[in-house]
Order: sequence, then C-alpha cells, then structure tokens
Amino acid sequence: MEKTILITNDDGIRAAGLRTLERSLSGLGRIVMVAPENEQSATSHAITLDRPLRIKEYSENRYSVTGTPTDCVLLAFHRILDARPDLVVSGINHGPNMGEDVTYSGTVAAAIEGNILGIDSIAISITSWDPDSFEAAGNISRYLASRMLDREGRGDAFMWNVNIPPLPEEELRGMRVTKLGSRVYNNSIVKKTDPRGKDYFWMGGGEPGWNVDEKSDFAAVSGGYISVTPLKVDMTDYKSVIELEQWKLDWRS
Repeated sequence: MEKTILITNDDGIRAAGLRTLERSLSGLGRIVMVAPENEQSATSHAITLDRPLRIKEYSENRYSVTGTPTDCVLLAFHRILDARPDLVVSGINHGPNMGEDVTYSGTVAAAIEGNILGIDSIAISITSWDPDSFEAAGNISRYLASRMLDREGRGDAFMWNVNIPPLPEEELRGMRVTKLGSRVYNNSIVKKTDPRGKDYFWMGGGEPGWNVDEKSDFAAVSGGYISVTPLKVDMTDYKSVIELEQWKLDWRS
C-alpha cells in the first residue's frame, strides 16, 4: 500500500524550502502539502481559537491554511486526508532550530503535533536565513524520511529535529546524533525610538551565542556535521519528582 507523507512548514506555502522538500520526497509515497498561507515563524505550538480557519486547495495534494503550522497538521489529520499519514515532515526551514529555540519554532511544533497524534515526525532546518541552495538539504531529507518510513509501526512514534549546515553536499562531514544545546542570549530585545519620541522594541535582535558542549546540536553544525536530535513531548522532570515527593506537600498541614 502506498504510504502518505504530510509535509508542512512555518515559512508559508510559497517557501523555497517546502517546494524542495516536496520534490525531494517524490517517489517515497503520496506527498500531501498542507502549509500556512502566510509566514508563521516563531508561532511555537499555537493553535488558532479566535477566528475561523480557511483551507485553500491550490492543486491536487497542495493546500494552504490561514493559520499556524499546528493548525495545518490538525486540519490535515482530521479534515483533509482520507487516512492517517505514515510520516509528517516539517521544513525545510529557512534558518536554524537548535537548543531552546525549538520551543519557539513553528517548524518543530508541526512535528510535535504529528508526534502527539502518534505519527513519526521530522523537523528539518537549514542553518542559514538565506541559503544559496537547498539541494543538499533536500537529499538529506529524502534519506532521513526513507529511514523513518522503514521503522513504521515499531513502538512509540519517533520525532527527530534535524539541522543541516548550509554547505555543498560534498563538504558535509557526516551526521551526528545530538542533544539540544543551550543558547546564550545577547541583546535579544533591542530598544529603539520612533519619530514621535516613543520607545518601541524588536525581539530577537542579537546574534545568539552558545554554551560549549561537544555533544550538542550547535557543536555538530559548527563542525560541518548534520545534527539529528531525537525529541519527545514529555517535559516531566523525573529527578525533581523524587525530591518533591519527599517534601510531602499538603496545604492543609
């Protein structure tokens, strides 16, 4: 039976990375694109509750949604697709999604929603805001999607966060399985003054720094390696659970 791969992103349906992803995954199964009508970067895992959502069909298996990447996955799963997809691939994002930044990322959030729905999911980013080419990232996306499809039905759904250096394919040094790095925020909020003398602010104004950790996604990418970080939704701090149980919390005491 032909497999179904749902692709989406947070850069919008017209983004070059998404079109590259569609071409690159061709032949692995039925590719269904459901992406935001407009850019939705840094929307995290938001869903739209304050207005109606509209679906536009551009062509066969290509749809846009007037909402977030998470909206796209939910509408694809519950309304657009006639059966659950075998894989969700989100990307190819224009810009990195590493370390704590995954909590802000609409690209990663789409993969998270797929994972919550019990579907193997991959978020893929190229670590440049203005890459010269998506060709290498497309080839890597196809390889990883095919590996993920090979493991379908083997236990709980997997989720991978992938960051690819903006290098020609022959210059990439390999793949590393990594953990999320830790970002150092430098001037992340920039204050300016408008012509009327009133203050305004730009979020994310400074270039990020990173703590040194050779096993991190940032270290891998900086060394010319593709970073593959397995993620999970469970945010429970199990070490603290044990400590907190010893506190014997009771507001009535």
